[in-house]
Amino acid sequence: MKRRHFLQSTSAYLAGAALLPKTLSAAKKISANDKIRIGAIGIHGMGWTDLTNLIKHPEAECIALCDVDKNVLDKRVAELKQQNINVTAYGDYRKLLDNKDIDAVLIATPDHWHCRIMVDASMAGKDVYCEKPVGNSIVECAAMVDAQKKYNRVVQVGQWQRSEKHYADAMDFVHSGKLGNVRLVKAWAYQGWMESIPVKPDSAPPPGVDYDMWLGPAEKRPFNPNRFHFNFRWFWDYAGGLMTDWGVHMIDYALIGSKADVPKSIMASGGKFAYPDDAEQTPDTLTTVYDFGSFNMLWEHATGINDGPYSRDHGVAFIGNNGTLVVDRGGWEVIPEVKNKQNQMDAVARQPVVDDGILKHTGNFLEVVKSRKMEDLKCPVQDAAHVATVCDMGNIAFRSGKKIYWDAEKKKFTDDDANKFLAAKYHNGYELPKV
Repeated sequence: MKRRHFLQSTSAYLAGAALLPKTLSAAKKISANDKIRIGAIGIHGMGWTDLTNLIKHPEAECIALCDVDKNVLDKRVAELKQQNINVTAYGDYRKLLDNKDIDAVLIATPDHWHCRIMVDASMAGKDVYCEKPVGNSIVECAAMVDAQKKYNRVVQVGQWQRSEKHYADAMDFVHSGKLGNVRLVKAWAYQGWMESIPVKPDSAPPPGVDYDMWLGPAEKRPFNPNRFHFNFRWFWDYAGGLMTDWGVHMIDYALIGSKADVPKSIMASGGKFAYPDDAEQTPDTLTTVYDFGSFNMLWEHATGINDGPYSRDHGVAFIGNNGTLVVDRGGWEVIPEVKNKQNQMDAVARQPVVDDGILKHTGNFLEVVKSRKMEDLKCPVQDAAHVATVCDMGNIAFRSGKKIYWDAEKKKFTDDDANKFLAAKYHNGYELPKV
């Protein structure tokens, strides 16, 4: 407890360390008592990317790893050892949380585990960096917000674009009013590199995989390689497809730019139009319309196609009477509206990305772990739960096959069929966390 108090009160963290090159950061001398000791849970894909960025900061020290796939776990332990980083390996996240030396945890499991582990980590007194989407249902998102409030932990969600300057600059321009009345906002993800997932037979889990732990609260099913590792995203048991995978990034900025809360109504149309006979459950093609009262937001996604709106495979467009601002991970620009051969505003040439979003985002998390100034977080769980809820609403409109209406006071839909999807169903003895 003394060491934790020191972490919370020390001012030794240097502002701007997140921007330093790795070689310079590594050269800084940080005392053992000033280290933020991290345990990483789920280290196959994005979890490994997050962890490698976290440990570029001199304040962070990885002391534990957890994964249900021993093949992945052994590989990551060996890779860290090559960097002279020795860690304790776990196959069960609960044993990692019992480690009193761990100050913060990284959660990068499949989506259906995020809520349970985040709540358990908060109860254990750990700060949390959680991959997006924050929850796998609207009810889970609310539970995670409640847990942060009850246990007063630092919870940053990995929507790292929030730490990039060019996105902030683009939002400042949108909020300036120069675009005129913005009555339509488009957000999209066209992912041409995502190919069909061929149907494969069920099989025994690979050696070294604790499949029961991987399933956790998800419905008990035979192991199938299509549902494992990266492709879990395309099955309703574990995730929400492109809507929650990319939507939380793009729709996030649609909401920020519009200063929007939740929509009044949602309708969605789509399906498996690209690969109708493959193994994926979630729609490979989807169009969703959100009515916010004073403007509409349109979400589009498509796999197997790269050429989206404005010739970009992802982005957000704010369409105003005077012009349109388009922003993506590469930069932003303003395209004037033309009437009677006259531009209604000045064009703004493409403003490029200028920083490393993930490195800055992980640095922001570490800074707040030490300062305890929750208001400094770039993506607190409250904000992440907001956008994840809006994305879940789009999926619920698709799955219910109806135009659905949200009752903000009752925090549910006016349609019983839609309300069936409010909470993820828990199985195998697991229960939705009660906070």
